[in-house]
Amino acid sequence: MLIAGAAGVAVPLALKVSSGAPLAERLQVATQLLDTVPLIDGHNDLPWNIRKFLHNQLNDFRFDDDLKTILPWSKSAWSHTDLQRLKRGRISAQFWAAYVPCEAQHRDAVQITLEQIDVIKRLTERYSPHLTSCASVLDIVQAHKNHQMCSLIGVEGGHSLGGSLGVLRIYYALGVRYMTLTSTCHTPWADSSNADAPKYDIRHGGLTAYGKTIVREMNRLGMIVDLSKSSVGTMKDVLATSQAPVIFSHSSAHALCNSSRNVQDEVLELVTKNRGLVMVNFYNKFLRCSDNASVQDAVGK
Repeated sequence: MLIAGAAGVAVPLALKVSSGAPLAERLQVATQLLDTVPLIDGHNDLPWNIRKFLHNQLNDFRFDDDLKTILPWSKSAWSHTDLQRLKRGRISAQFWAAYVPCEAQHRDAVQITLEQIDVIKRLTERYSPHLTSCASVLDIVQAHKNHQMCSLIGVEGGHSLGGSLGVLRIYYALGVRYMTLTSTCHTPWADSSNADAPKYDIRHGGLTAYGKTIVREMNRLGMIVDLSKSSVGTMKDVLATSQAPVIFSHSSAHALCNSSRNVQDEVLELVTKNRGLVMVNFYNKFLRCSDNASVQDAVGK
């Protein structure tokens, strides 16, 4: 697993700092930790914002500038990324989301997904050597040694397959290393979080038989199954089917904020047995079920 491998190294090192240590000491240890272990962010929607604001025309995109001062990025509530902030945040590897809206399902979802994979690849090439394409653990480790930042690709939503295992295999060949099984809509083979409260819009009750075939093919390829935005039924079916660890690329704890986008305790226990990984979504409404949240809310969770 790309992410779990790094996380497993980080824990014992972090425990060397006492809770009462001065800030300067804690920052020093954190810096040493980041020098040793690649910090991997599991989900970033920047590619969709490039499509929305610039129609994927990278000649008009100044990624190495401070975008907090440049329109339309400075006014966007949904885009907080530029190369300067990634460097200051010590990000070693970034999963970019090849996102396609649910409205494209049964229409042009595959084409748009390919266009979003293309813009991720072009962005990476344009800002090389600071950015470099990665598709394996060894790639990440080597890039970290070279002080480069890995670009990794995740497809957000199984509707991007158009129902085709062949398309899934092509995505893997293009460098996609995880797929979020559902976005904010059901697919013909898996229920999204809309199946849970408050909507209770149940379509399949979890994964269909074909959905399980897709999970098994992802296991065979080495593509990570991402369960963020899936229904509890889908989560349980995947965890009973997958032979490899799963991830939740952008979810938080349901016990702390009872959003259907967060992970319930019973599922967390299954993820532990699966040796999977649940990341923390920094969006305020998933941290505190409120419009306001802080770094402490994220750390405490």
